[in-house]
Amino acid sequence: MERQIRYCFIGAGSMAEAMIAGLLKKGMAEAEQIMVINRQNRARLAYLNREYGVQIPENKGDAILQSDIVILAAKPKDIPDALTQWGPMIRTDHLVISVAAGISTAFIEHHLKEGTAVIRSMPNTSCTIGLSATAICQGRWATRENMETARSLFQAIGIVVEVPEEAMDTVTGLSGSGPAYIYYMVEAMQQAGVEAGLNTDIARQLTLQTLLGAAHMLMETEEEPAELRRKVTSPGGTTMAGLETLRQYQFEKAVQSAIFRAKERSKELGGTFTTTVKS
Repeated sequence: MERQIRYCFIGAGSMAEAMIAGLLKKGMAEAEQIMVINRQNRARLAYLNREYGVQIPENKGDAILQSDIVILAAKPKDIPDALTQWGPMIRTDHLVISVAAGISTAFIEHHLKEGTAVIRSMPNTSCTIGLSATAICQGRWATRENMETARSLFQAIGIVVEVPEEAMDTVTGLSGSGPAYIYYMVEAMQQAGVEAGLNTDIARQLTLQTLLGAAHMLMETEEEPAELRRKVTSPGGTTMAGLETLRQYQFEKAVQSAIFRAKERSKELGGTFTTTVKS
């Protein structure tokens, strides 16, 4: 009988919960194969145990030693302490997968035994409903088999792409932070509908269905967004009037600038986790 993979999550936040839910829903693991530890929030651990039946071991060190895949799901600011505390217990035959924004594979590898496979990932909050856009990149000692393992894991919560590590800051600015940009636009559209005379519920329904329909049109027709925009824009019509107003307010530039600034902020945050790495 093939040995079952055991997972240890370091961190018990929303990203850990989404990944746990995905693993269980897709049948990639049973609850007894998943262990979760964190620094001090016992109430959060108790919730995950009640909700998903995952294991909350009293001996945190044993949880790591008994696992095959260690998932660093703590907040970025807590990762250095977590690596200092638990890094010595991570073996070279472990696979370490990080979901912490801005922290390089080299930084993580520096705190682990030489030869330990590390994979860095950037999911987004849509993983909560199984629709994440996740990018993964390969650390120094990670193999293709390791990458395929990570790919399978993240496919449980959405789509997965592979990128070189130098692209991860761009991924963070685009898809990592991207849901917030869409929510901001939805807020504006919904509020405009209300101010123009619709009740809140109808404005919300129409806005969300418009967003859903546009996303499906892009995916199912596989046409370029510019072409789909052209098809719904009649000369002198209402859509053209609206688009001209967006251009006046430099909508395109605003969105691009938001992505570029988020990318730069990711780089800035990553700079706080630099260290002299092992040669």
